[in-house]
Amino acid sequence: MVPAWLWLLCLSVPQAFPEAQDAELSVEVPENYRGNFPLYLLKLPLPHEKAEGQIVLSGDTGMAAEGPFAVDPDSGFLVVTSALDREEQAEYKLQVTLETGDGYVLWGPQLVIVHVKDENDHVPQFSQAIFTAQLSQGTRPGIPFLFLEASDGDAPGTANSDLRFHILSQSPAQPSSDMFQLEPRLGALALSLEGSTSLDHALEGPYQLLVQVKDMGDHASGHQATATIEVSIVQNTWVPLEPIHLAENLKVPYPHPIAQVHWSGGNVHYHLESQPPGPFDVDAEGKLYVTMELDREAQAEYLLQVRAQNSHDEDYTEPLEFHVVVMDENDNAPVCPPSGPLISIPELSPPGTEVTQLLAEDADAPGSPNSHIVYQLLSPQPKEGAEGRAFELDPTSGSVTVGTAPLQAGQDILLQVLAIDLAGAEEGLRSMCEVAIMITDVNNHAPEFTTSQIGPVSLPEDVEPGTLVATLMATDADLEPAFRLMEFAIEGGDKEGIFALDWEPDSGHVQLRLHKNLSYEAVPHHKVVVVVRNVEELVGPGPGPEATATVTVLVERVMPPPKLDQESYEASIPISTPAGSLLLTIQALDPMNRTLRFSLVNDSEGWLCIEEDSGKVRTAQSLQGAQPGDTYTVLVEAQDTDEPRLSASATLVVHFLKAPPAPALTLAPMPARYLCTPRQDYGVVVSGLSEDPDLASVPSPYSFALGPNPTVQRDWRLQPLNGSHAYLTLALHWVEPGEHEVPVVVSHNAQTWQLLVQVIVCRCNVEGECMRKVGRMKGMPTKLVAMGTLLGTLAAIGFFLILIFTHLALARKKDLDQPADSMPLKVAV
Repeated sequence: MVPAWLWLLCLSVPQAFPEAQDAELSVEVPENYRGNFPLYLLKLPLPHEKAEGQIVLSGDTGMAAEGPFAVDPDSGFLVVTSALDREEQAEYKLQVTLETGDGYVLWGPQLVIVHVKDENDHVPQFSQAIFTAQLSQGTRPGIPFLFLEASDGDAPGTANSDLRFHILSQSPAQPSSDMFQLEPRLGALALSLEGSTSLDHALEGPYQLLVQVKDMGDHASGHQATATIEVSIVQNTWVPLEPIHLAENLKVPYPHPIAQVHWSGGNVHYHLESQPPGPFDVDAEGKLYVTMELDREAQAEYLLQVRAQNSHDEDYTEPLEFHVVVMDENDNAPVCPPSGPLISIPELSPPGTEVTQLLAEDADAPGSPNSHIVYQLLSPQPKEGAEGRAFELDPTSGSVTVGTAPLQAGQDILLQVLAIDLAGAEEGLRSMCEVAIMITDVNNHAPEFTTSQIGPVSLPEDVEPGTLVATLMATDADLEPAFRLMEFAIEGGDKEGIFALDWEPDSGHVQLRLHKNLSYEAVPHHKVVVVVRNVEELVGPGPGPEATATVTVLVERVMPPPKLDQESYEASIPISTPAGSLLLTIQALDPMNRTLRFSLVNDSEGWLCIEEDSGKVRTAQSLQGAQPGDTYTVLVEAQDTDEPRLSASATLVVHFLKAPPAPALTLAPMPARYLCTPRQDYGVVVSGLSEDPDLASVPSPYSFALGPNPTVQRDWRLQPLNGSHAYLTLALHWVEPGEHEVPVVVSHNAQTWQLLVQVIVCRCNVEGECMRKVGRMKGMPTKLVAMGTLLGTLAAIGFFLILIFTHLALARKKDLDQPADSMPLKVAV
């Protein structure tokens, strides 16, 4: 039975029952509890049915709980069995579970956090009993030069550890009893305003200050402790520095020391600032360093500020300022002016004309030898044997002027000028400057003809006006298109105005054309003088003799062309006309006694020919291919032998007639021949010899051709063997086996006839010969007979089998129908 006081304790202790089993519970326990133990802390929310299990208390990691904690199994209260020390452990995390004997968890785990409540049981302590500090004269009031350090073991952030610092006494008290001030919370010791004004008159000996630290903040109660501060007054060493001169590009190990400052007070660190920012630094001893090479052209001067500061980055006094001056060295070559547009100079500019002035710049110190620049012209060099240069250069001012050498229009000249500092000394730095100059053109060249004599040019007297006589070409050595514009005129040799000139304004070509009719009887020849001039005004000497050209024109007497006796000719010939047969004679009809040369034009078949001198037209070959009723047209041309340009022509139309009937030719019959396929290397010989003794005696050869059937020409090939025979072979690799009639056309002595060559095509065997069909052997049955015999035999066998099986079936049925006692008894042995 639970006592009544325990139930009252349960009601008096505030409890936070979680809505869920896994919500944490917390309870606060005062440290150094001096009452009775065990002390009941918290009613655990255990289930009512806990008789089957046991309560297990462990740490938050599941390990067995260490410390003075337990769970009352009857009441379910968490209890503590001994006093707790917050400074030893401020918080405990416990887990409560209800488990069976074999470790099975019935309830839990339930997290319980126990906070140990602090009490003021620790006395504050200074970090040391005696503090020492050096105070430099010149320290500003209110700037801490010493920070006291004290500690309290009670809970941080509570009143128990809220420390305050105070000055209890100052010894000696001269020249003022309030020389110092102490910030209560931070323990920062600084000069007071009164002490700052009296510091210069202070005693040389140290000051002793008795200071106190107390907890509980501003409350009167609390623990306290004291310590002693010895403050030494030292002389002020914070003095300005002279300007520092540093050479640029200094080759030394970096960082390189350049000066040192010193603050005689203690607890100091130095801070360096540079305007503009530069490669400078300061160490803890006040030594100033440059950390890298300086470049005077990038920055010639720096303003440095050094500050003496306490540990809270507060300045003890005003910062020191001093200058760093970067000294110049000749580390920059002259810089040429940027390339501009081409400078134009007329080609006839007089010597001394200023072209341009080079103004190179040097980034080294102005007015020093390092930036004193002189100039030297390198190119173009004067040509060998030439007097003077095309351009001159003033080495001091850099002025470029026209020299004595002549300039040539159209040149693009690149002047290369060397700029040297140190007034041109050998050790001076150099740069190559370039000046692009273009020589412009002036109209100082007169136009000239490329050829001063043209001809003689022959013209027939009946040539029409407007005919081109000659083309003259003139050139101008000037480059400017406006200076090359020319105009032309006839200066002599044409008083009657028979000729005229034609030209384009911007062209150097002029055409001399016929303006009026020529007359051989009036003037058999002409000499026309043409002059060329500039359109623009010429500068310099006048035009020379090449400005004129003479064209000689010869007038030719005109003769009429020859005439033929007919305007067109016609002839009719049989198609069997042999070669060399005369058709007709072409004659000239001309009152003048002239010699003509005859020729044929458009004789595409080559069937005709003409005698060059007589004009006789003959057949050149047999008229093979001509058909009766066709016409054949050629052009007959007659040309004057003395004047080849004079000629006459007429058409010749030949009408082909049917050949007269020829006696029939009887040829020897040709027996059928065998050829096998696929094609082999042999064929059939076809003979064209005639049985007519008169026709066969003619020595002319026979000609052979396949018939006009396209299939025949595709499947067969016919080649001449000699003058009287031909060779017939297969043209395709495979021709369908069977009997073939191949038509062959034979021609001989203007007679044509056709042969039908019988050829049997068969399949080839392995020896390349025809495979022949084998006939039926005598007494041997054919396939049909054998098949009929076999079927008849099978039918007879089937019939006998059907009879046998029918008989057996009937016998069995008869035995089954008899009674049992009718069955015969077997003889017993």
